[in-house]
Amino acid sequence: MTDFVHPGVLFILGALAIPFLKGSVRKAYVLLIPTLAILAVLTMHPGGYGAAQFIGQDIIVAKVDKLSILFATVFSIMALIGTVYALHLTHAGQHMAAFVYVGSALGVVFAGDYLTLFLFWEGMTFASAYLVFAQRSEQAFRAGFRYLMVHITGGVVLLGGIILHGFATGSLLFGPVEGGLDFGTCLILAGFILNAAVPPLNAWLTDAYPEATVTGAVFMSAFTTKTAVYVLARAFPGTDLLVWLGTVMALYGVIYAVLENDCRRLLAYHIVSQVGYMVVGIGIGTEMAVNGAVSHAFAHILYKALLFMGAGAVIHVTGRRKLTELGGLYKTMPVTVSLYMVGAFAISAFPFFSGFVTKSMVVAAAAQDHRALVVLALTMASSGTFLHTGLKLPYYMFFGRDQGLEAREPPRNMLVAMGMAALLCIAIGVFPQTLYALLPHPVDFEPYTGVHVTESLGVLMFTALGFVMFLRALDPENTISIDTDWFYRMGARRFMWLAEKPLARYEKAVSDASETAALPFLHGMARAGLRVDLHGVDAFVNAVARAILLSGGAVRRLQSGVVTHYALAMIAGVIAGVAVFAIVWR
Repeated sequence: MTDFVHPGVLFILGALAIPFLKGSVRKAYVLLIPTLAILAVLTMHPGGYGAAQFIGQDIIVAKVDKLSILFATVFSIMALIGTVYALHLTHAGQHMAAFVYVGSALGVVFAGDYLTLFLFWEGMTFASAYLVFAQRSEQAFRAGFRYLMVHITGGVVLLGGIILHGFATGSLLFGPVEGGLDFGTCLILAGFILNAAVPPLNAWLTDAYPEATVTGAVFMSAFTTKTAVYVLARAFPGTDLLVWLGTVMALYGVIYAVLENDCRRLLAYHIVSQVGYMVVGIGIGTEMAVNGAVSHAFAHILYKALLFMGAGAVIHVTGRRKLTELGGLYKTMPVTVSLYMVGAFAISAFPFFSGFVTKSMVVAAAAQDHRALVVLALTMASSGTFLHTGLKLPYYMFFGRDQGLEAREPPRNMLVAMGMAALLCIAIGVFPQTLYALLPHPVDFEPYTGVHVTESLGVLMFTALGFVMFLRALDPENTISIDTDWFYRMGARRFMWLAEKPLARYEKAVSDASETAALPFLHGMARAGLRVDLHGVDAFVNAVARAILLSGGAVRRLQSGVVTHYALAMIAGVIAGVAVFAIVWR
């Protein structure tokens, strides 16, 4: 019996058959693949698989341990939930892209070497970009190209770091970086934190995710940034720089969420904020901190997907995505509201929801490491998360002023998928030990202490009080927030202006000058050269050739074959030689 079945290969190869299946058969098939992947993950054993040699380097296609199993488990579960959510789609393209995307993410999770990791890393980029382009709008096309531009640049940086790291260490095996950060490992770190959306390299996320298809955004919210969290946890635990980058992320995302009017863009900024907690935990690097980071990634994948599914359901039935255009939907979409609020409570770290038992572990690890400033920043970010994702967004999207929109519950498969995610968010919060058992290090943490529950509820209740008191000030406005993508947006425009205006005009001027002055001169020189060649060089060569032919003919006539003729020629030659010698001597 096979010891290891790569779940990523199941998805990638499974995607090939999707276009040839229709109707109920396709639906059953696309549900079967993630189900098989879940079984493959649950039955695998730690070890290395697919070892080989390539260009003199050791290659390990799959390295299985507790960390990779943890991420593979939640990725496979999320793939099943996302597939259920997308069952109503009739076109095969999005299903195929989603499967390749999931398979590539799983390939990264199991990669035992940098070459394997890089190939799957780039596979994620192109598969996820399709989910943006599939929206088929002008904004989606522009956002998709910017998304590709940023990630291809990040891929080149990562590849450069891998090559330099390979030369420096003599190995391309993927594992914890030792001996400090040299230039190669700094490039690898830069490639990883770009996918983690660490500011100022974060704007690709909030630019592209809101423009993706309703179902595509659900997949995108789950995989790219969390795959980056995995590789950071694998390669850079204990890197102090990550503590401060993660702290900035946690606050940065919350602050920008205040300014947002687009429901999915607001949720995208909270991805940046929540991934900040994970980056902080990895940077602290203690066992509790790393456990907190990866368990929070597990919980985040589920509740963030639930939030995106809730927002996507609203967009699906109303065609609206701005908070200023929504309101009063609780009457016609009560199930969607209820399921969305489960995700809102989970991300806000309410007791008995998944975020409470994971986020608090990161904060406790920071406190245990005597990082008071970090604890304060993370607590503030948690309050901001509840303010905007748990209160502001659902209030203006589902409640608030009734806009008179004709709405209904979304298709049943969407509600089922949301129910699956909501059930897991509650189950993890109520039974945290089940998740803790999957973590890479032994867990010595109890979330449900009187002090912790009281502190958390106190922060949440004061946040809710502030929301009620300052509700008017939180009214969304139909504005556009300027983020760090402004630099490459404006940079690209300036480059195009430079290429189309000054450089094009210079090229035209040079072309005109060459046509009016240089080309006539060159043509004249060519004609003069032709005349010299015909009447000078060719005439001389032809004369020499004729002389040689004549002399050759004369010599040929002298070769008569008669001995007496040759004797006379010899005598004549001797007489001529003597005569020349005598003249020269005299």
